[in-house]
Amino acid sequence: MPSHDTWTIHHGDALAVLPTLPDGSVDLILTDPPYNSGGRTATARRGDSARGKYVSGDAAHDLADFAGDNRDQRSFGYWLTLVLSESLRAATPGASALVFTDWRQLPATSDALQAAGWTWRGIIPWRKRISRPCRNGFKSECEYVLWASNGPPLRHVEPIYLPGLVEGSQPRGRERRHITQKPTDVLRQLVQVCPVGGMVLDPFAGAASTGVAALAEGRRFVGIEVTEHYATIGAERLAASSSAPVTVSG
Repeated sequence: MPSHDTWTIHHGDALAVLPTLPDGSVDLILTDPPYNSGGRTATARRGDSARGKYVSGDAAHDLADFAGDNRDQRSFGYWLTLVLSESLRAATPGASALVFTDWRQLPATSDALQAAGWTWRGIIPWRKRISRPCRNGFKSECEYVLWASNGPPLRHVEPIYLPGLVEGSQPRGRERRHITQKPTDVLRQLVQVCPVGGMVLDPFAGAASTGVAALAEGRRFVGIEVTEHYATIGAERLAASSSAPVTVSG
């Protein structure tokens, strides 16, 4: 469990690690669950690898696969409800949950948030500036962030006014460390709903971009990542962001 005084990465399954977090210890849940939407058919979504679903054949990178992206929609909704229920237990009153999804899994994700006990507050579109055209139709250039809160949203000491739309494209080249990596500049905007100095939780940390954004904005971070390869990368990125050495263990 690599850690620093401002961040921790747990290598393990979210449903195993979340119950170990103290009640009311987290001020924001900001996460991108593996929502299994890249396959064009149900069979492909359940049977293909993450690389097969999200990486084009001519891609120049060799990013590693990640676990947990082969659930069908019903099991995804049930599983995410369990994760978000445990996240709610760990959340402070007024804490927000921001959960990424795409158009296919938006209904299941909103159902899971509400079934877990969160109060759904709205949808923040994420527009990807670089996206593929769709012949005879509309580009799939947006994913979505569902916003919910643990009761009434937190009243900040200094009121904040955040945008209802965020824009940014996936990192490229050496900056891209995960197949479905979200842009740090987008995450830095979202993390501002957490009070300064507060704790940000990502149960599906991947390469810890949420943590990098949290540290950049003066927040603390706890992440959980089931794939050891990415847990290691995440710890390295957080150590670099906090200028702290780290020893990675299983």
